[in-house]
Amino acid sequence: MDQIERLIREKLIRDAQAKTRRHFIKECATGLGGLALGSIFLGCDPLEPKTKEQKITFSERDLNPLATLPPPHTPKVKSVIYLHMAGSPSQLEMFDYKPVLHKLNNQDCPESLLQGKKFAFIKGTPKLLGPQAKFSQEGESGNWVSNYLPHFKKVIDEVAFLKAVHTDQFNHGPAQLFMHTGSPRLGRPSIGAWATYGLGSENQNLPGFVVLTSGGKTPDAGKSVWGSGFLPSVYQGVQCRSEGDPVLYIEDPKGISRDLKKSTIDAINKINKEEYTKYADPEILARINQYEMAYRMQLAVPDIMNIQNEPENIKEMYGVEPGKESFANNCLLARKLVEDGVRFVQLFDWGWDSHGTDHSTAVDLGLRNKCREIDRPITALLLDLKQRGLLDETLVVWGGEFGRTPMQENRGNKEMGFKGRDHHGDAFTMWMAGGGVKKGACYGKTDDIGFLGIEGRVSVHDVHATILHLLGFNHEEFTFEFQGRNFRLTDVEGEIIQEILA
Repeated sequence: MDQIERLIREKLIRDAQAKTRRHFIKECATGLGGLALGSIFLGCDPLEPKTKEQKITFSERDLNPLATLPPPHTPKVKSVIYLHMAGSPSQLEMFDYKPVLHKLNNQDCPESLLQGKKFAFIKGTPKLLGPQAKFSQEGESGNWVSNYLPHFKKVIDEVAFLKAVHTDQFNHGPAQLFMHTGSPRLGRPSIGAWATYGLGSENQNLPGFVVLTSGGKTPDAGKSVWGSGFLPSVYQGVQCRSEGDPVLYIEDPKGISRDLKKSTIDAINKINKEEYTKYADPEILARINQYEMAYRMQLAVPDIMNIQNEPENIKEMYGVEPGKESFANNCLLARKLVEDGVRFVQLFDWGWDSHGTDHSTAVDLGLRNKCREIDRPITALLLDLKQRGLLDETLVVWGGEFGRTPMQENRGNKEMGFKGRDHHGDAFTMWMAGGGVKKGACYGKTDDIGFLGIEGRVSVHDVHATILHLLGFNHEEFTFEFQGRNFRLTDVEGEIIQEILA
């Protein structure tokens, strides 16, 4: 241990000595400005002890920021699985049946619908586009679902629909940020980071917030949609993979034993703790915890991320493809993760843009194929959670970042007849299922062509307030002080959607 610590200290000294005067002037200009500003404020640095006698100590939360915490109010669920369809699926081909729009198919869109509205790509006077799918009412609830989702009919009575969600963002990146952080701009914590910050994790060998992606790409907004923003970085989502090593570099290099790894981490964190007692920087604590979490994850993650050991009937139910990256694999992994105490599991599935520029983005071809990829796994996820008694303590959320227009958008390939829809934030569909949610509920209504919400309109902030409520938080009281202001996920808005609560 002493030898490892000495080698680490010697390396730090060598690195410091290697810095030239030119490097100092070039790289540290901001730091010099900070020193000058500090002198103006008489050295009133809130992170620095004010006297030599004052010593910063470690609280239990400091040493273990992911320790399980009780919610301030009675919760309905312990964990969340959020299924985000990146690119935004068309509600008009999935859940929001509009027979009037079918009759108006290929007619000119009324100018009154276009005035004062912003669209991503529509220009001129577009044609209305009728539903490309066939709809039926299913289950005891009689809720509508299209033939694009034949398996989902089995679980339609488990979910509560929100038919008139709206957002003020109509481009993918800002809309995804808004949907997951409550702001269309960078820098805010994601909802998974908030949940983990407020509740910790029930499994100390796994991250409290895990992210799984499919579809070949990450969301347009990048990894900020699962970032920690101004919260300590220990609360950001940890991206795992269903193909290859579940976490990059999880295996030690050859020649590194488990004992040597532990001794190295202990030595590094001894120095980190000394640094924290001097500067009280919360990121130092996050670094300490991340070293130790990574050490524990090396044993826990490979086992839990292995879907090969699941029974054959379960793998068949989800339609998994072991060894490949797929949405089906991720749904099964999501169930395994919440079963093992992970607080928040975020699934991003890329490829839901439906502009109709080619066959993959057409609402009658590409969208049907995307629905085929998620239909069986989502149905299996809800059934599997229910048969294990987990659905009552888990909240499952489904949706995109916005919806799709009832008018057609064809950017090229008109001769091919590809049908597509533009971005639309005025009305789209989301659903929730699980603990605290009213089974079979349907709240909100759009007009005859699905353009505007006319009843039960809810905002992104309302969705966030409802999720936090089910986790046991009052969204108005759940705050974090940053730069002299108390921030919250719902900013200064948001109402709990009581109509879908059990």
